[in-house]
Amino acid sequence: MKILITGASSGLGTEFARQYATKENELFLLARREERLVRLKNELQDRCKNITLICVDVTAFEALQEQMKKLPVMDMVILNAGISIGHLNAVPTISEFKKLYDVNVLANHAILEILLPKMRAKRSGKVVFISSLASLFSMPSSKVYSSSKRALNAYAEGVRYKYTPYGIKVITILPGFIKSELTDKNEFTMPFLLETEEGVSRMKRAIDTGKEFYAFPLRFYLIIRFFNLLPSFLSQRIVNYLS
Repeated sequence: MKILITGASSGLGTEFARQYATKENELFLLARREERLVRLKNELQDRCKNITLICVDVTAFEALQEQMKKLPVMDMVILNAGISIGHLNAVPTISEFKKLYDVNVLANHAILEILLPKMRAKRSGKVVFISSLASLFSMPSSKVYSSSKRALNAYAEGVRYKYTPYGIKVITILPGFIKSELTDKNEFTMPFLLETEEGVSRMKRAIDTGKEFYAFPLRFYLIIRFFNLLPSFLSQRIVNYLS
């Protein structure tokens, strides 16, 4: 199986590469930090069929698409690359806002604009969007990140409706807090925090079984769903307290 993993130089992306590194799989690992990609390739190459490194910044859309044009037809694309500006930056600048949307939303379309027509012609494949439980609930300190992930959910939904008839499975995953460079920025107690290996293992099971939507941990997801059912005056009080 030919698998493209974005954001592969750290955190969840690195762990996805480790868990999909088998003699049956060819990995295409994409990130901007070449030194880390090389180290990961050296670690995994003996147990993987083949590993190709793609060193490019996902916000350099023209260069990114040129790299995508060189790739063979993918059997699976794991769109994992994402960033956060943390919770301490209450009023992000417009440049910070734009960069976050470029990485978390627009880069995914830049990739799929090139790859999906190839997959459609083959009439098979999987596209995996790594979103977040934060897309379901926006705290004042996470409004930019949460809104970007909510936009990603909507985009993934449209891709699913368009490409399912062509044999392409579209999967949206909404994890809670998992140890990574992204969550390392959080200076608060993260409920239901999972170790990286466990978090990615859960996501891999969902991907391998073909779940269209997977939100976890379940208890955290249900709490958020319940919160969203509360009347606005009550949810406002709770948010004020938490903030």
